[in-house]
Amino acid sequence: MEYVSVQDVEVPALGLGTWRMQGPTCRRAVATALDLGYRRIDTAQAYGNERQVGAAITESDVDREDLFVTTKLDSSNRDHDSVLASTRESLRKLETDYVDLLLIHQPNPRVDLDETIGAMDELIEEGLVEHIGVSNFGVSRLHAAREHANASILADQVQYHPFWDQTTLLDYCQIHDIMLTAYSPLAHGGAVSDDLLGDIGARYEKTPAQVALRWLVQQDNVTTIPKSTSPEHLEANLQIFDFELTEAEMRAIARPSISRTASSFLRARLPL
Repeated sequence: MEYVSVQDVEVPALGLGTWRMQGPTCRRAVATALDLGYRRIDTAQAYGNERQVGAAITESDVDREDLFVTTKLDSSNRDHDSVLASTRESLRKLETDYVDLLLIHQPNPRVDLDETIGAMDELIEEGLVEHIGVSNFGVSRLHAAREHANASILADQVQYHPFWDQTTLLDYCQIHDIMLTAYSPLAHGGAVSDDLLGDIGARYEKTPAQVALRWLVQQDNVTTIPKSTSPEHLEANLQIFDFELTEAEMRAIARPSISRTASSFLRARLPL
């Protein structure tokens, strides 16, 4: 596993996302990932799976201090008291004394950002949260979050893959030493069957998915959290640190396409 250093914090470059994972399936996936060597797990209050994630972590042989655990505030938990109460509830479900990173899951203009971030700052002071950040924030909202926070904003977690451009946000993150965490890094499955990714992967004996993940983590300040419940895919996702893409390949892979992103997004939301 490789690590990304932002603000003198070492974060695993690759983690496990758990969106839409439920019940025993979620618990098994997290347990398998930890056994394989994953040391970063991402969940959220809105996912409804913090108990399963916590149980898998508790039952594993991995020391808690060796893990980087992220959860996110639901859109209904943004006022001061709700931030504090819901985070404490998340800690109970996760069976941990703290989370490494607490994110605002998405913008909520109905609650003042200063109130939400002020409560998150309090959680840091209490030792219940190590770092804070945001998710689904563009540059202007990310800048506003930084202006309101006493603690540094460590990360912005957003959709990012070869077909979805985040150049402006990534430039901002690199300038201000903020981590950009890419969710849906395989374009909701669209990257898996991409011909160009397949051609490049053949040069390195890698799959299109591995090339897409490598493209992300090879960029400064970028980490990623692909979701998978398959032991084979979980293991394959880890095999991206033994090759390096050329500058020409990096440029070729980036092909922003709203239509490709939208179609893959809609397919991903079909009933499981």
